[in-house]
Amino acid sequence: MPRRKSLLIGIDYTGSENALDGCHQDVDNVAEFIKYRGYQDTPQDQVVLRDDLANEYSPTGHNILAAIDWLVSEEHTTCFFHYSGHGGQINDPNGRRPSGLLDTIVPVDFEDNGQIDSDMLHQHLVSKLPPSSTLFLILDCCHSGSTLELPFVYRSSEDGEIHKLNTYEAGVALLKEAKEMITGDFSLDREARARDLYAGATSFLRSLRHNRQLTGVRKTVTMFSGCRDEETSADAQINGVSEGAMSWAFLETMKSNGAPTYKEAVITYLT
Repeated sequence: MPRRKSLLIGIDYTGSENALDGCHQDVDNVAEFIKYRGYQDTPQDQVVLRDDLANEYSPTGHNILAAIDWLVSEEHTTCFFHYSGHGGQINDPNGRRPSGLLDTIVPVDFEDNGQIDSDMLHQHLVSKLPPSSTLFLILDCCHSGSTLELPFVYRSSEDGEIHKLNTYEAGVALLKEAKEMITGDFSLDREARARDLYAGATSFLRSLRHNRQLTGVRKTVTMFSGCRDEETSADAQINGVSEGAMSWAFLETMKSNGAPTYKEAVITYLT
C-alpha cells in the first residue's frame, strides 16, 4: 500500500464580517470519512488547519502553503486535500490575463497578507507533486471550477451525462459572451457577470499553458469543486447543522457507493 497523507483546512472567519458557519464541521466530517477509508490521523500523516486551533495550526497563508508543501513532498504517496472556506478573485498582478483576475482561496489572515491565487496553488500542489504520487482534492468554495488550472475539465449536461470540455473552445466561448455583455447596455450586474466570465475563460486558457509545460510528464491530479469559476458556493442547514453543501453532498455520495467510478460519483453528487 502506498503511503497516505491528508491536509484538511476549514476556515469560518469567526468574528469577522466574512464569517461562515459550516467549515469547521466540514473538516470534522471529512476527517471521520477518510479515517474510515484508511487514512491515519497521526501528526505524521494528517495536518488539520482551522481558525479555532492554536497558532501553528491556524490557516494563515504561510501555514497553508507550508502544509501544502508537506503534503506533496514525498514520492509514492496518495495525497488528499480538502478546503472549506471562502474562494475569491483578485487582480492579476502581472496583467497578462484578459480578465485581469485570478481565482483564489482565502486564508484567515487575507486582509493583512493577501490571498493564495491559482498560479501559486498550481505551483505548490501540481508542479511539486512527484510523478509517482497522486493527489485528490475537494474545494468547497466560490469561484473554484478551475482553481488549479488543470488541463481537463468534466461537467454534467442537462441530460445527466458527463462530458469532457474542450478547454480552448470553452474559453473562447466565455470570452465571446463576456464581450457581447460589455457591448450591450451598461449596468453593474452586467459588468459583474462579464468579469466572472472573463475569469472563467482565462482559467481555461491558462490550463492549456500548464498542459504544454507538463508534456511528457504524467501526473494524476483529480479535483472536485463546489462550483464553476463564475458561480458561488454556500453553507447549508442540513438536519439542523451548518455544513458546506458540496462537502456534504460528496460525503453522502461516497457513503452510498463505496467504490464509485468518477462518472458515477459526479452523477450521484449532482442528483
